[in-house]
Amino acid sequence: MAKKGQAREYVFLECTVCGRRNYRTSKNMKAGYKLELKKYCRWDRQHTVHKERKK
Repeated sequence: MAKKGQAREYVFLECTVCGRRNYRTSKNMKAGYKLELKKYCRWDRQHTVHKERKK
């Protein structure tokens, strides 16, 4: 949870193919959108779309 006065929080990036949470990154919580990035999944051995998931 973000501390008082801070607008950043950690979120996990989950692979849309295998469902594993491979990455953790910080995000500006004031932004009104979910993070979606194309990252490398070592279990699928390819670049796949990773979507934001909470802890």
